[in-house]
Amino acid sequence: MASLLCRASAGIIRRSLAVSGARASSSVGPPQDPHKGKIANPDVSMPDTLGHSVGPERYELLSKLSGIEDPFELNVKKRAKGTFDDPTLIPSITDIRRVGCICEEDAISINYMMLHKGEPKRCECGYWFKLVEFTSDI
Repeated sequence: MASLLCRASAGIIRRSLAVSGARASSSVGPPQDPHKGKIANPDVSMPDTLGHSVGPERYELLSKLSGIEDPFELNVKKRAKGTFDDPTLIPSITDIRRVGCICEEDAISINYMMLHKGEPKRCECGYWFKLVEFTSDI
């Protein structure tokens, strides 16, 4: 019983020393300005929405500022002619993309298919789709 008490107290002491050592070494280098490059006007002390955003939200805001209204290509696209020689072009930044086709105007289900870059694929309704490299003019 005494050995169990001794082992438990040694573990607690060991963990508390490790935490205090990590806290003491956390201030490395000079302090950084968190608003550097994120404030449009130097007279303002708080960043705007663009300054607070990070990741995909920041990418979306920067794209909209540059004139791209649908940066992730999520809006519904109208089908083109849909033949093998003239398929509906689906832009993508990757080599594979999942695409949903609403085969009939009043359909309540969506037919999904995986498109691979450069290979045209036919939907169940007969329309052809082709994955192409993303450019802003499509």
